[in-house]
Amino acid sequence: MTPDEVAEFLATLPGCKKKGTAAVPAWYVDDRIVARLVASDELMIRCAFDVRERLVVDDPNTFGIPPSYDAHMKVQAMLYGDASAIQDALREAWELQRKR
Repeated sequence: MTPDEVAEFLATLPGCKKKGTAAVPAWYVDDRIVARLVASDELMIRCAFDVRERLVVDDPNTFGIPPSYDAHMKVQAMLYGDASAIQDALREAWELQRKR
């Protein structure tokens, strides 16, 4: 995926709003973060710890847990990975933030 494709996908989710800056865009639901572009090929996605573990086990070429994410409900998604898996993770993040 490209950053533009991420933005286009997240724009389809009701209530998901783009914030941040042009260089570091982020998407929120009711001021709760869903995802943030960390680099041109890397996205931080909010997720529950059990979802994070499943994502990394199921697709380690797309998802990872950098040391700075260890204690946080976040997963790293590399945009050159599986676009469908990234979209699924983004949808789960959106649903997680809507439930709060």
